[in-house]
Amino acid sequence: MFHPGERAVQRRAGVTIGGHGSAGVGTVIPPVAAEFLNLQRMLVIAAAVDDGTVWASVLTGPPGFITTPDDRTIVADRLPGAGDPLAGRFTTEADIGMLAIEQASRRRMRVNGRAHTDGDRLWIHTEQVYSNCPKYIQTRTVMETDARTANTSTYVTREPTPAHRRWISSADTFFVATLAAGLGADASHRGGNPGFVTMTGDRRLTWPDYTGNSMYMTLGNLELDPRCGLLFLDWENGHTLHLTGRARTDWDQDRAAATPGAHRLIDFDIDQVVHITGALPERWSFGGYSRFNPAVKLESHLAGKES
Repeated sequence: MFHPGERAVQRRAGVTIGGHGSAGVGTVIPPVAAEFLNLQRMLVIAAAVDDGTVWASVLTGPPGFITTPDDRTIVADRLPGAGDPLAGRFTTEADIGMLAIEQASRRRMRVNGRAHTDGDRLWIHTEQVYSNCPKYIQTRTVMETDARTANTSTYVTREPTPAHRRWISSADTFFVATLAAGLGADASHRGGNPGFVTMTGDRRLTWPDYTGNSMYMTLGNLELDPRCGLLFLDWENGHTLHLTGRARTDWDQDRAAATPGAHRLIDFDIDQVVHITGALPERWSFGGYSRFNPAVKLESHLAGKES
């Protein structure tokens, strides 16, 4: 069930092929997963667009905006809005990676498959369905919905501004989009204490790879295809920051040893930035950090604030 990139990373990491979570990967949506999906208010999606760039985005709505008509189908009553990098992507069927995450309970599940639009709805046919552990998820709850976000603005740049650098360097959560040509797309979550993502160049950022489920689906895709998209959310104000570029895994153990909890580091080179103000109507309140988050060096947390 694992493709050559995933198996190569598993071998290099010294884990049993298949990883700890492989037994839970299937093609159908179990009843407990369908119930979970039907209650969610947030769905992260990942895909490539016509120019080949890979992006992550997010769909939100009230409980019930995601439904499961059958055990191989998911329907989201939302589409990427105007200015979103994935707007209009699914008018023809395409690979999609999805992550449904309930931060208040630290529960999440991932779905990979094929998607197309029908009217104002996104239809997904599932090919992989599986849950992930609760590690590194910070708790947040939806506290209000702001209807004023109907007025959004989109800013596109080639490199992050000083404000973007501060946003990235203070983040405790972001989402990753990857794919492998002919093998599908994937959306995943990364979390840590503020400062775990560092700006290591004008157009480069770096994050640590912490202990996870050892399936290495994200890194496995990057082993075959470096194209990658990142999504950062401004939880308090409803803004989104989308980055696309290329990522590579650095296996240098000496370099990783300088970052608490890191087994390896991922370097991401930014090709384009899309900043959408007022993209989301929801506002989230922060609850607490995951007890699994490794410590972050003070200088890492301050690095993005120097700009």
